[in-house]
Amino acid sequence: MRLAIALSILLLIASTPARAESDKEVEAHKAVLDLAGAFSNDGFKMRDGHWAGILKPKEPALIAVNLYAGNQYWFSVGAIEPAKKIEVSVYDETGKLVTTESYNEGERAAAGFSPTNSGQYYISVALLEGTESSYCLVYSYK
Repeated sequence: MRLAIALSILLLIASTPARAESDKEVEAHKAVLDLAGAFSNDGFKMRDGHWAGILKPKEPALIAVNLYAGNQYWFSVGAIEPAKKIEVSVYDETGKLVTTESYNEGERAAAGFSPTNSGQYYISVALLEGTESSYCLVYSYK
């Protein structure tokens, strides 16, 4: 049931027309690039593109990604004030929470792992403390 709801949300997001990013989303993108840049020191390459939007309390953002077994990934998120604390989680295609390494520093967070199976995964970005805020997610791989 939980996965069915998540997939419904993803279909809604995928069918939403593209729009220009707000100044706040651009600010969140700058914040996440600082964090993701640290992973490049360990040989990670940043994937082209990013996801940006609005985080609301008790309404995690959900992003579907295709990942490959044998690669390592870091999913980095930055948010701006009034967000106080965010969290990144990774779920497999069945909706099961994946064990990850994690980094949390207030409005910046990251989750890293190496999938044992190729396939679709879901990245959840949750606002744990604060009020509605802009966020941006990027991911790195090697």
